[in-house]
Amino acid sequence: MTLKPPKIMVIKHGALGDMVQALDGFACLRAGHPDAHLSLLTTAPFADFARAMPFFDEIIIDQRAKPWNLSALCRMRRLFRQDWTRIYDFQSSKRTRRYFQHLVPAKTEFVGVPEKASHPLPEMVGMNNRDRMVKTAEIGGCPHVSAPMDWLTGNPLTGEHLSVNAPYAVLIPGCSPAKPAKRWPAPHFASLAQNLFKRGITPVLAGTAVDRDAGEVIKASVPEAIDTIGHTNLMELASLLRNAALVVGNDTGPVFLAARLHTPTIMVMSRHTDPSMSAPFGDHASWIKRDDISTITADMVLEETGKVMDIKFYCP
Repeated sequence: MTLKPPKIMVIKHGALGDMVQALDGFACLRAGHPDAHLSLLTTAPFADFARAMPFFDEIIIDQRAKPWNLSALCRMRRLFRQDWTRIYDFQSSKRTRRYFQHLVPAKTEFVGVPEKASHPLPEMVGMNNRDRMVKTAEIGGCPHVSAPMDWLTGNPLTGEHLSVNAPYAVLIPGCSPAKPAKRWPAPHFASLAQNLFKRGITPVLAGTAVDRDAGEVIKASVPEAIDTIGHTNLMELASLLRNAALVVGNDTGPVFLAARLHTPTIMVMSRHTDPSMSAPFGDHASWIKRDDISTITADMVLEETGKVMDIKFYCP
């Protein structure tokens, strides 16, 4: 009789930066359960990104419905009552703890925060989010491995907005619209763009449509800058970031992605970001932080490039 492979679920909802920080943890799970049917429970915006990964056999969408939505609650109950061998909680949120308390059968192994879990997690306050998820996988018996990144490729950028000639630096002036205090002011990005252009590095602007105003401030200062804001899908963005000489941006998903691709990357942080937990992870990643992000100057960022690049910009 042929035995069914183990069924393993991992819960990770997003956002983009969180998904990027989870990549090594996902790779650890795949290495630790090579013959398992490995499923990811995530949210709709990240389903296509997850399907492109080489780690999962199935992507399941969590609608994250309100607790009083009884029909949604019943659907989630049916999902968790399937014959899962083990569930890994990479999200570690109040919602996923409720899942464990009310929906997960007692017989199902659970690697997560609750003390009654079969594999409870230790206190990990102050640990980088990437390391926290790798540690979660290790507590489940998985080896520590690094995720391959060769699957994350896009077509060469072409067209009116996407024609880029090296060397170039990608500037990411946006972040979540709900957190304006985490945005380095657009005039500072413009000053940085001017400095880079004087040194022979073409500024390339990246982001979504909500970052348009900031992009226009930079373009007004450096008309030669190439504007890709709102014109790249995720795979194209990855290609753009992978081939950049430098990436500078706020606490936002594409900056985490650039760092994980091992592109020289600097994240500009305010008091709202704790670098002990949320610093970007990569071989050439760094960050600069001030409580008031507006006090960080372009010269300060240029000085920081000496930590991530083979060349150092000397500021006058």
